[in-house]
Amino acid sequence: MKISGKIIDVHNREIFNGEITFLNGKIEEINRKENGPDRFIMPGLIDAHIHIESSMITPGSFAAAAVSRGTIGTVSDPHEIANVLGIDGINYMIEDGMKTPFRFYFGAPSCIPATEFESGGARLGPEEIE
Repeated sequence: MKISGKIIDVHNREIFNGEITFLNGKIEEINRKENGPDRFIMPGLIDAHIHIESSMITPGSFAAAAVSRGTIGTVSDPHEIANVLGIDGINYMIEDGMKTPFRFYFGAPSCIPATEFESGGARLGPEEIE
């Protein structure tokens, strides 16, 4: 598959007409061209730290909103949902996120609850995280 347009090269800070060739879903080749369609081709953003549940929507709904703004993936910390629902909440986030081509990478929450003085509904220790 090939796509053409104005390629935004963020590393070299330039925009040029070009064509990108894909093989098995990966970029195989990028070639400069004299002319190209009037559309921009740029890399997507992977948000390196986010709490999806803080948006008050499901991972699938979050993906639909985020991808329309150039975000293609997240490294997500399911800390809030784990505080309330424990492992079941984390599993829900992972399963819902897998229903979309958006890339969700979920980390293990570091402490559930955050302090001994919280009573959010769940407790996760080393055994549950493993």
